Amino acid sequence: MKPLLAFSRAVDALNAGVGRIADWATLLACVISAGNAFVRYGVSYSSNAWLEVQWYLFGAIVLLGASYTLNRNEHVRVDILFGTLSDRYRLWVDIIGIAVFLLPAMALLAWMTWPFFLDSWVRAETSQNAGGLIRWPVKLLLPIGFGLLVLQGLSELIKRVALLVGEKPPSEAVLTYERPLQ
Repeated sequence: MKPLLAFSRAVDALNAGVGRIADWATLLACVISAGNAFVRYGVSYSSNAWLEVQWYLFGAIVLLGASYTLNRNEHVRVDILFGTLSDRYRLWVDIIGIAVFLLPAMALLAWMTWPFFLDSWVRAETSQNAGGLIRWPVKLLLPIGFGLLVLQGLSELIKRVALLVGEKPPSEAVLTYERPLQ
């Protein structure tokens, strides 16, 4: 179990770093959005490139931030019964959910989006808008984001199995469940 927990720690560290990139992309998107609005309405100048940069950053925020959100256990879950279960049953629900739903879906999406990116890169696709940007960098975020979710899903699976067999994972505090406030 120790090598698996070491892998889990490495994945958690990777996604924590990627999460910081998503944090900075959020700030940058806000600054660009405010600057773009000021220039558009204050100076009567507009650029499609700046609008597209905002959309690219939004894509980066979602696709790069999702794996860190899963790592922090801040993702949305259906809470009808989960909150009433014991810790052991919650672990089993998470294990089944990760193994049956999360990992296959994210692996399939990573695999399916790779040709989408590759085609854009080979053709040097650009936006059809005047002053638009190249498209392949934002399309590359798709397989990367889904791949990071696969890695984080494996990490979460390892941590939950470790708890079931009596080993303490490196970030057990993250596995705690908080009831919704509403």
